[in-house]
Amino acid sequence: MSDIEAYLQQQTNLRGRSAYHPDQPLELWRSQLRTRVKERLGGFPTMAAALNPVLLERITCDGYIRERIEITTYAGLRMPVYLLIPGDGSVTDTKRPAIVACHGHGYGSREISGMEPDGSLRTGEPGLHKDFAVALVKRGYVVAAPELLGFGDRRLEEDRDAPPGVSSCTKIAAHLLMVGKTLAGHRVYETTRVLDYVSTRPEVDSERIGSMGISGGGLVTAFTAALDERFRASVVSGYANTFQGSILDRNHCLDNYVPGILREAELPDLIGLIVPRPLFIEAGSDDQVFPIHAAREAYARLTHIYEQAGASESLDADFFTGGHEISGAKAYDWLDQVL
Repeated sequence: MSDIEAYLQQQTNLRGRSAYHPDQPLELWRSQLRTRVKERLGGFPTMAAALNPVLLERITCDGYIRERIEITTYAGLRMPVYLLIPGDGSVTDTKRPAIVACHGHGYGSREISGMEPDGSLRTGEPGLHKDFAVALVKRGYVVAAPELLGFGDRRLEEDRDAPPGVSSCTKIAAHLLMVGKTLAGHRVYETTRVLDYVSTRPEVDSERIGSMGISGGGLVTAFTAALDERFRASVVSGYANTFQGSILDRNHCLDNYVPGILREAELPDLIGLIVPRPLFIEAGSDDQVFPIHAAREAYARLTHIYEQAGASESLDADFFTGGHEISGAKAYDWLDQVL
């Protein structure tokens, strides 16, 4: 180990002042850590802008209706969201559970909603996302699939002619970091605004809203659920890990880096803020982005947190045979049980 590597190791070992210990009052620990995490993410607006939703399109699909909605997240910033609604769209008094589904790196919300980058029906393989928004709507959930900042239709103009999978993450993240903000924080706050909108829909039972995300969408899912208790249950796929075992172990997109976050806690404790609400972890045996050994380490830490909170029955996982991808083999049934 070189002196540079040794120095970096020394610096990153100075971490985790807010790791949960059983002698701490759970609510006090969560409240204090949540406040500091929000600060590290760059802070959130003190007053929410009016959503001002606009319907962009409404299409009948195989067994569900797909709407494209646009809402205001931050003042001056609009976000398109696909809303997948089970059935034929006929009026009913039945309120359904809902899932906010967050895509990872790729070409955005269309990639989890059964479409090609141009919005046409998918004809090829679904890739790592496995069209999980479609899988969920076909199980009876109302599904909101937001276009995360920097992907798809929300790329910078200079990236619009690049291949569909090329994101604007690096430049947006760099600009935000220079003014004390983070791209992760913006995505987390925008996802709370999606929850605000979904809660207004007449088809949705606002007391039964969960979340699911993969990779970078797993980050958004985990952090948003950690900070917003309105998410009743969450599936984090291809992300639950340790900072040391993944984010600091290999090159990641700049959107993963939150200045000073290790001064607060390691990743499992941050995800542990979801306790005692139901949490499910998916991790592939051959995941080269968020390695399985660190995923198991994170799950062991989460198990300890949930046990100490008396909520061990609310935590589960699927360490499946596969790579950096959605599985769903156990997660979908688990969601049916907890929502």
